[in-house]
Amino acid sequence: MRKIFVALPVLLCLLTSTALAKSADEQRTEINALHDKALKNLYNKFPNANRVISKCYAYATLSNTGIKLGIFGDAHGRGVAINNDTGERVYLKTAEQSAGIGLGVKEYDLIFVINSREAWDGFLAGKIRFAANADATATDGAKGGSVEGAAYVAPGVWVYQLSTKGVAAEMTLKGMKIWRDKKLSPI
Repeated sequence: MRKIFVALPVLLCLLTSTALAKSADEQRTEINALHDKALKNLYNKFPNANRVISKCYAYATLSNTGIKLGIFGDAHGRGVAINNDTGERVYLKTAEQSAGIGLGVKEYDLIFVINSREAWDGFLAGKIRFAANADATATDGAKGGSVEGAAYVAPGVWVYQLSTKGVAAEMTLKGMKIWRDKKLSPI
């Protein structure tokens, strides 16, 4: 009898979460709203970013939630990559692990500026590795260009990071993985 009382709440939670699961279209709509909000925040902070985004080959927005407790941290998020040249939209997921000293919870947006077909292909294939950079302005050594307020992360790729909510103090080493959401963006 005791096992039934334990199993019943678990079963109800599973059935409720399945019944409340959002359709792919609902998830895309939600991600598109996060995308619009991230760009609005970016343009408010860096007005020149509007020109940068409109003229680049492609860009991506990722909305993330992260937590840091002691020496370990974790973040996850979702977003969309848009190819300005072809109009293609690819929905994405992201996960981040960190090690170092810190404490806090925060929500933040990452906006990637992708300047070439090769960088786009590498970004979608997960071939680009990301590392932290504290520079306010990043330059591309190959072309000499700069993107005000963004950090250079790979050849042809810059990233803006904007905190949207929360408080966190941290000094960490991070690793981030970005991949195509196969349910929302079938190949």
